[in-house]
Amino acid sequence: MQGVHGYRLRSDAVFRLELTPTTSSPLAIDISESTEMRIQRLISENPVIIFSRSGCCMCHVMKRLFSSLGVHPTVIELEEDEIDALSESQNDGGGEEETVAPAVFIGGARVGGLEGLVGLHLSGHLVPRLVEVGVLAFCQSLIPRPLGLMDMDPDDVFRDDEDDNENDLYQDRQSGKELVVFLVDASPKMFNITCPGEDQENASHFHVAVSCIAQSIKVQIINRPYDEVAICFFNTREKKNLQDLNGVYVFNVAEREYLDGLTARFIKEFDSVEESFSKVIGSEYGIVPGSRDNSLYNAIWVAQALLRKGSAKTADKRILLFTNEDDPFGRIKGVTKLDMTRTTLQRAKDAQDLGITIELLPLSSPNEEFNVSSFYADLIGLDGDELAQFMPLAGERLEDMNKQLRKRMFKKRKVRRISFLIAGGLSIELNTYALIRPTVPGKVTWLDSVTNLPLKSERSFICADTGAIVKEPVKRFQTYKNEDIIFTLDELSEIKRVSTGHLRLLGFKPLSCLKDYHNLKPPLFVFPSDEEVMGSTCIFIALHRSMIRLKRFAVAFYGSSSRPQLVGLVAQEEIIDGGGQVEPPGMHMIYLPYSDDIRPIEELHMDASGVPVATDDQIQKAAALVKRVDLKDFSVCQFSNPALQSHYALVQAMALDEDEMPEIADETLPDEEGMTRPGIARALEEFKICVYGENYDEEEDKKGHGKAGTKRKQLTDEAVSKGAYYDWGKLADDGKLKDLTVQQLKYYLTANNLTVAGKKEALISRILTHLGK
Repeated sequence: MQGVHGYRLRSDAVFRLELTPTTSSPLAIDISESTEMRIQRLISENPVIIFSRSGCCMCHVMKRLFSSLGVHPTVIELEEDEIDALSESQNDGGGEEETVAPAVFIGGARVGGLEGLVGLHLSGHLVPRLVEVGVLAFCQSLIPRPLGLMDMDPDDVFRDDEDDNENDLYQDRQSGKELVVFLVDASPKMFNITCPGEDQENASHFHVAVSCIAQSIKVQIINRPYDEVAICFFNTREKKNLQDLNGVYVFNVAEREYLDGLTARFIKEFDSVEESFSKVIGSEYGIVPGSRDNSLYNAIWVAQALLRKGSAKTADKRILLFTNEDDPFGRIKGVTKLDMTRTTLQRAKDAQDLGITIELLPLSSPNEEFNVSSFYADLIGLDGDELAQFMPLAGERLEDMNKQLRKRMFKKRKVRRISFLIAGGLSIELNTYALIRPTVPGKVTWLDSVTNLPLKSERSFICADTGAIVKEPVKRFQTYKNEDIIFTLDELSEIKRVSTGHLRLLGFKPLSCLKDYHNLKPPLFVFPSDEEVMGSTCIFIALHRSMIRLKRFAVAFYGSSSRPQLVGLVAQEEIIDGGGQVEPPGMHMIYLPYSDDIRPIEELHMDASGVPVATDDQIQKAAALVKRVDLKDFSVCQFSNPALQSHYALVQAMALDEDEMPEIADETLPDEEGMTRPGIARALEEFKICVYGENYDEEEDKKGHGKAGTKRKQLTDEAVSKGAYYDWGKLADDGKLKDLTVQQLKYYLTANNLTVAGKKEALISRILTHLGK
């Protein structure tokens, strides 16, 4: 007899088929039983069974999904020669070809791989199937809901601390989130009137509105991923809303009471809404003579119902209205028009009373401008100067929605609470806030190939004499007078402690002593808190006013135990513009440099005899050139980081299954077209002649400096030849780049003209990014 040797049980509850001779196993099978027959028998004997390859991460996800429902399937790992047998046992001669392994069977029927299982769960049919085969008792709490990352992560391995309901950051995020409903007019007029699009070809107003929304939500999922949205079309043939109102079709919130969070699936579906709009939803005037239907009134009602989630104090709720019809009741006459106008304006006022902001994004025709005074000025409350400036600002708003940058945006976030020791035992409590945070692509996280969990590094000490692992805590000592003085970890920490972590006032200096180059890194904003120490605000205000009046800044001692630092506290007055606060009163905590951090320029050229000095004429020509190319109202915020933009574009392309990555314009590159303008070209040529002379030959000068270029070329050629021995794509796919040395990793970077600076983890991340992994 030949059988399955005990279905060898592994620690992760996975069985492996091993054909070994045995007669004592209770699971013994007849020698004549083929692999195909054995697989069929296992399928029929087990209500839920998964066949997979060894170390399959998709199988791990499938087990997690079943575990979240309270079901523990039988898992069989097949050898490669047995995979074909599984394929033959599944082949029924019909249907599309599916992945052979992993494969899940429920009640003897094949469900498919991971995609099929998730699809069955999302459709709401998985739980009934499990109940039907008797592995699950029906429970109301098991009614399927959309599957997210946390559904497959019951141990909260990937949960961010900010997702904890009790966390302060979670509460701040909830209070700062936006709930947005996009209201889009879908009347025939939106499809008939066209305007020039980005490619200079005419596009309908409906296409412009949908494109703006699509671009906005693609950026919003990166900028503010916790916001919730709904897209609602009005003046439609079909209706889909909880209120069952005519002429209103809610696109993404089907049979639900509230809005949805942004997901890649929703964005993909919305990208194709135009193609199927006429067939699935349809366009139809919802306000016609002889009818009491009012689609605009219905749309505002539906949007208000969707925005009921949260109170006016806990969320920013907005309705963005896209339309090209400046008078929705223009074809209605008499008392009916007055009644519809009155009820619609009242409905809008009711929404605004609930803390909902209604914003109009009008679409003007090429030959006729949108007349906001006809109706919408009363709806959104415009008068005076606001009414005169509305249309130009609305046009800029539409353009900005199409050109938003992909960047993470954060509210002013509290970093920590610190004690400010002033003098004579007097101290107050301060909150510090981060105003600027650098954004970088996420670090590479190594995962276990079997469990798919993040790997954790552990350090062990080995005895030099015996080679055994030292389990006792390591003792540290210092020899003094032929005696070893042993220190505990607490004692060492106390010895190293220079700063207590408190902010201690040292004195005051004039603001003129504070230079621009003293600002080493982004400062923190400081504001008082009365939560722990009552009266902190009063003392802070007195100090703040005195510093502003005397034009002084405070010098204080602050920092961690390993890096103590002097800081400057600069008072900022409150800035109010247009009736609202632009900047709050408070102080900026600037990290001051040590004397060794400042390098005077004169020290670099102690001997000025060999240093070329510019003539007055050269200085004048250089100043004229700089004046020509000077950017007015320049701000670094005008330019996006091309590396981050490429990273976010790659994430978007992967999430949305796009064939091509969106093209990213590198705005940091020189404007070659602008540099050829006559004024700049003339100033550049005059400067060049003034410095190098009229007979300067650039090619000859390059030949004189060719040695450095030759050496760089030799290093690049050497890196290319040595890097050719490695299959970089396979190493990246197998996760074996970490096994290479730093020098070996630099072969690839040098051969591809990439930066070689940084630690090993940074080099690997750079290679993976270049390979598109």
